[in-house]
Amino acid sequence: PLGQTATRSLLPRRATIAPMTRTDFHTNVCDKIAYACRLVRKAYNAPNPSGATTRIVVMTENTEQLARFDAALWAVSDVDFLPHVHVNDPLAPDTPIVLADSDAVELPQADLLVNLARRAPAQFENFPRLIEVVSSDEDDAAAGRIRFVAYKRQDFKPAHLNVGKA
Repeated sequence: PLGQTATRSLLPRRATIAPMTRTDFHTNVCDKIAYACRLVRKAYNAPNPSGATTRIVVMTENTEQLARFDAALWAVSDVDFLPHVHVNDPLAPDTPIVLADSDAVELPQADLLVNLARRAPAQFENFPRLIEVVSSDEDDAAAGRIRFVAYKRQDFKPAHLNVGKA
């Protein structure tokens, strides 16, 4: 009846909650740059359920690490092309792989955020998935443990993959 429909539309709508970011730690990595290149290649080539190209953002520690990662992406394979640009490039909104070295800039929407930095990315909750790449270097591992605990305190449930374990 008309009266019931009108009453239902006045009730407050239930707030929709965005899904929590899936957080994975890949630790004990010997070479973060080489490992992240393989990880990005695999994610880029993986089928996306929506049928669209998988979009990836890679956060680096600084401009020096960004430059090394950028150069490494060009040399990943003789047959694979991994289209990538810096986050400030005008083509960033249309490029599947975007590289950043600062939280000061707004990151584009993507399916995956790969973090090579020793800090938690400020905008990580905007991504459905975050992979933290942590090397076997003791300082990097210590920073990774701090981030792991920080995510847990925020009610995230980080998964752990010990890459260097035989």
